Amino acid sequence: MADGEVSTVCGPVPLASLGVTLMHEHLLIGCSGWQADTLNPGPSRRDMLAVCVDRITELQDRGIRSLVDPCPNDMGRDVEFAAEVAARTGFNIVCATGLFKEDDGGAAYWKHHCAMGTAVEAMARLFIHELTAGIGETGIRAGIIKIGTGQGSITDYELTVLEAAAIAAVETGAPITTHTEDGTMGDRQQELLIARGVAPHKIVIGHSCGSTDYTYHTRILDNGSYLGFDRFGLETLVSDRQRIDSLLALLAAGHERQLVLSHDSVWCMRGKPFPDALLAHVASDGFFNPTHIHDRIIPQLLQAGVSRRQIDTLLIDNPRRFFSGSAPANPEQS
Repeated sequence: MADGEVSTVCGPVPLASLGVTLMHEHLLIGCSGWQADTLNPGPSRRDMLAVCVDRITELQDRGIRSLVDPCPNDMGRDVEFAAEVAARTGFNIVCATGLFKEDDGGAAYWKHHCAMGTAVEAMARLFIHELTAGIGETGIRAGIIKIGTGQGSITDYELTVLEAAAIAAVETGAPITTHTEDGTMGDRQQELLIARGVAPHKIVIGHSCGSTDYTYHTRILDNGSYLGFDRFGLETLVSDRQRIDSLLALLAAGHERQLVLSHDSVWCMRGKPFPDALLAHVASDGFFNPTHIHDRIIPQLLQAGVSRRQIDTLLIDNPRRFFSGSAPANPEQS
């Protein structure tokens, strides 16, 4: 792939064409093991396509042109499905390679490699292939690496995935985005990745808005990475008011060039891991609504004194710079 381009599910595109970009949304997921529940396979492919095309149309109506779907390999990822959605809509979708946190991902398979001492090499080889040659026989190349850790600690298995991701990132130059649980361990993820050679500005510490700790946030920022404020609408964990207040504090301190926004919305779910009542409750918080930032959050930011230029920095400039591999220098340095 040439400099100044990013891999999408429909092939490489110029970074300049990304436009307004949501950095963490999911067309579909399937919790590890979903295939075993043959009584509840989930919606049909045709139904999921209809849902996703409708969602993309809603995004396009608001001027959004691109998204990152960081679904890892072990959570129901379907890059051919994503490519069909992108082709139907003319929308940019960046997919991921990677593995999820131990308690929710497909750890059982990889633990056989762990027992034989071959896991890091096997995982790294997989990630590198999916970034440079393509995913399976699809020819679709991932544009980012996804890793995850649980609440309050990083397990040995999760460390193995992190080590493999670092190898792949260093060899290919690909960026990394992470899952953190309840806004914990992001600083440790960053420390471990940097120690293994990953440039800090090629890391987004995801779900950082799960914490309201300003010191935690600035520690990560001061070490050069991006923070993902990427769960807007998911009020069952942290309120949007708290997210906005944390974001405003960081903007006031001059960190606008290291923040990216999204929702972590899930549009389709394979299987049926949750009761309908729970899904309806979560959906009522905006969890399945990827227009929430534009419809509800941006007006509140503007009312609080955030400029349109700053919002463009968060939604346009920062994603483009992140995928370019350029460090987020302060405005006076750029």
